[in-house]
Amino acid sequence: MAEATSLVGKLEADVEIKASAGKFHDMFAGRQGEWLKATPGKIKSCELLEGDWGKLGSVVIWNYVHDGEAAMTKKRVEAVDPEKNLIKFRVIEGDMMKDFKSFVSTIQVIPKLGEPGSVVKWHMEYEKIIVDAGHPETILQLAVEISKDIDEYLLAEE
Repeated sequence: MAEATSLVGKLEADVEIKASAGKFHDMFAGRQGEWLKATPGKIKSCELLEGDWGKLGSVVIWNYVHDGEAAMTKKRVEAVDPEKNLIKFRVIEGDMMKDFKSFVSTIQVIPKLGEPGSVVKWHMEYEKIIVDAGHPETILQLAVEISKDIDEYLLAEE
């Protein structure tokens, strides 16, 4: 049997974007329904089930493409801090739960100092069901790609 520590992990990525931290955070917190337009081919649908967009405790179902396959996940917002441009989601149902006991993503957008643009910081914490389950690195890569798509979408709005 594997040691418990080999089942638990963390992943992080920084994505440089041209959009402001506030605009990018607003897209994650309050405009999730627009992701379909912003991320063609990646996000197929997004439905608010409980609460208000980007508010603490709200629940959203996402249908998306991961590793070339259709996937679904239901996420709950666990933390929102507009002052820090931070939002935290916990996966509570869906395809990811086949491989993971828990999966939490934190997204914080930090303005660059002395120059335009921002840095999107992705932090993912997970616990696998078994050692060989899933590849969270591909989920992080999808998050990086979505960040770049959203940045382009926001810049086209200006």
